[in-house]
Amino acid sequence: MLLHHEGAFPRGYAAIVDRRGPNADMLMDFGILTLGPGEAWAPGAADEKALLLMSGNAALSWKGGSHRGTRKSLLDEEPTVLSLPAGEDVRVEAGKMGAVFAVTRTDNPRRFEPRLILPGEGRSEERGKGTMGETSTRIVRTSFDDTDAPESNLVLGEVIDAPGKWSSYPPHHHPQPEIYFYKFVPEQGFGLTRIGVEAHLLSDGDAVLIREGQVHPQVTAPGYAMWYLWVIRHLDGNRYRSPRFEDEHLWVTEKDAKIWAIPSERRTGEGKR
Repeated sequence: MLLHHEGAFPRGYAAIVDRRGPNADMLMDFGILTLGPGEAWAPGAADEKALLLMSGNAALSWKGGSHRGTRKSLLDEEPTVLSLPAGEDVRVEAGKMGAVFAVTRTDNPRRFEPRLILPGEGRSEERGKGTMGETSTRIVRTSFDDTDAPESNLVLGEVIDAPGKWSSYPPHHHPQPEIYFYKFVPEQGFGLTRIGVEAHLLSDGDAVLIREGQVHPQVTAPGYAMWYLWVIRHLDGNRYRSPRFEDEHLWVTEKDAKIWAIPSERRTGEGKR
């Protein structure tokens, strides 16, 4: 399901997904927090929450900790992420640059210690390298998952897609609900995704809701880099650990897979098509 957004997000918290609304089956609240210089916001202590700094600079303060973070580039800099259990609030105050955060909240009765993940402390991988003629090489950043946050109900990270390349590939699915939120560089860029059996055009500021069993590969247009945040909600008794790939497409990941390419003698640049 595509949730399209036009233009800039308003100041303050802009809700995209409400787990008490029509998309309650996602089991998460998700939205974008936009603060001008000196503006402050606090989400309250009711839920487990994760805040990911997308751009700008801000001071975060919570019981037992504080941090000042800055991010100038989605593509070249890894994120600052704060993960908090229910019962813990946080105050966010933007610095001179203003600040934009992605905010996820969910139910979770388990207690755990607040966790601050700084740039360089998450896991960053170059996936797809050496296979598929490099058509699906991308950077996957995992801020936290079941291996290092077993008390959390969330899994959170980012993907950087180079121009013209695919990600979430080969097509895969999982029973746990997932949200993708997209930004493009430059921002007029676009991409395409397949959610289940439907195709969608992706633009800057769009979100996609992925439900049980829906495959979700995507590609970005040549000339444009695509950044997207991904957040998965664990299910009670069925926590997310890895995706399930479609068997019919697994062959493309083999090192010796024979994938057709334009023969070198035809790469003349001639013609107008």
